[in-house]
Amino acid sequence: MRNAVRVSALLLALSIVLSMTSRSTVAAGYPDRTVKVIVPFPAGGVTDIAARLITQKLSERLGQQFYIENIGGAGGNLGMANAAHAAPDGYSILFASSSIVVNPSLYRQIPFNAEKDFIPVTKAGASPNSWLVNNDFAAKTMNELINMMRANPGKLSVASPGTGTTPSLSIEMLKQGLGVSFVTVPFAGGGPMTQSLLGGFTPVACAAIGNSVALIKQGRIRALAITVKKTPGDAP
Repeated sequence: MRNAVRVSALLLALSIVLSMTSRSTVAAGYPDRTVKVIVPFPAGGVTDIAARLITQKLSERLGQQFYIENIGGAGGNLGMANAAHAAPDGYSILFASSSIVVNPSLYRQIPFNAEKDFIPVTKAGASPNSWLVNNDFAAKTMNELINMMRANPGKLSVASPGTGTTPSLSIEMLKQGLGVSFVTVPFAGGGPMTQSLLGGFTPVACAAIGNSVALIKQGRIRALAITVKKTPGDAP
């Protein structure tokens, strides 16, 4: 099972990029008005939560309001397109997940050019993906979950925060690597996916662990595996 988890070891990288089609520099007094931060997913997901924590600090330190605008849909493409076509003045910022580099290889056409439409500012953080189950679900380990998938091909439902996200790719890699069959249910983001998991409508999910830490600690959902080679604190 360790090898299967390693095969799907994909990190959700979060980054902040300015919507600028030119290489012009931002004015020295920046910011002198409100700044919009576009999150290309619905509220409640790990990208949205991280963006809200960071924009709060930016507002406090820079003396201007940084506010979130959630524009979900199409695996993040709609929000990223909105940011790409915003005025290139630094007052529209995209808080992107790894979908900004993954989506161009998954969609036949995308409404933005990651290399030409944005200027990277910083990497804000990273989170491994995780395999999660509703607390009432029978499987207690990843091996038990896989055995259930093998015993009930095509019957289990596994939720993802959206087609083309790294959890979605992790799901497909597990399918191919182990030859198991189940129904993948893509949601519009991590928030709606988590609500479905909590309600037991989709009793299994693959998602960034950062979105679920509090729920795991509360005992409301269980984490069966995370897609990293070693856990934090392990010796290098």
